[in-house]
Amino acid sequence: MWGTDATATFTDAEGAVTVFAAIDHCTAECVGIHAVKKANRFEALEPVRQGVKEHFGSFSAGGAAGLRLRHDHGSVYMSDDFQREIQFLGIEPSPAFVRQPEGNGCIERFFRTLKEQLLWVRRFRNLEELRAAVIEFRDRYNHHWILERLNYRTPVQARRDFTVEFEVAA
Repeated sequence: MWGTDATATFTDAEGAVTVFAAIDHCTAECVGIHAVKKANRFEALEPVRQGVKEHFGSFSAGGAAGLRLRHDHGSVYMSDDFQREIQFLGIEPSPAFVRQPEGNGCIERFFRTLKEQLLWVRRFRNLEELRAAVIEFRDRYNHHWILERLNYRTPVQARRDFTVEFEVAA
């Protein structure tokens, strides 16, 4: 299962902007991240598209079959366009309970880390600078962020170890 959501931040040039992200619930790996000026249902899909392309190899009909996607009841996630596209990919929607953000706690925890380590401590001149910073943060988080819940491994180490365990068991 992956979780997806959005958070807001600011740039000097554009003012309020939105950061969308998607997280793997098992490994805590950020599978996609995207910063935009105007948040809409098509922009909300971008982190999911990034993750599907990287982890499932292609962006095609049924290409991510078996994956569940946790999201809140925000209009971008409940829109027909968003729901049709994830269904096209074979992804099963798994909306969190209304007014229960802990139901999507993995992405909420990632956003807390993103805010505390980047968004609340640095100013960004423009959207391009913010985009570069969140992509760099994603890579640093996935490859170097040691998480207690993963037995003191990084998200990438956990994915590698789970993949090896799965292949050995099969």
